[in-house]
Amino acid sequence: MTAVIFDTLMDVLATKGDIRELDTKITGSMRELELRMAAEIAPLKWGVAVCVGGIIALILKSFFPH
Repeated sequence: MTAVIFDTLMDVLATKGDIRELDTKITGSMRELELRMAAEIAPLKWGVAVCVGGIIALILKSFFPH
């Protein structure tokens, strides 16, 4: 009876090694996701900068006609 309970608990409980292994996997996945997000956001930043620059140019042109 005790052996059955022990085996059941060992299947359910996580050891420090299990937690470290999951932490390593999660950390690696988060780094990969961070790199992908940075690669996707960079062109958007440039696009926003061009749009803001164009808007500023139009505003300045309306105040200071040539």
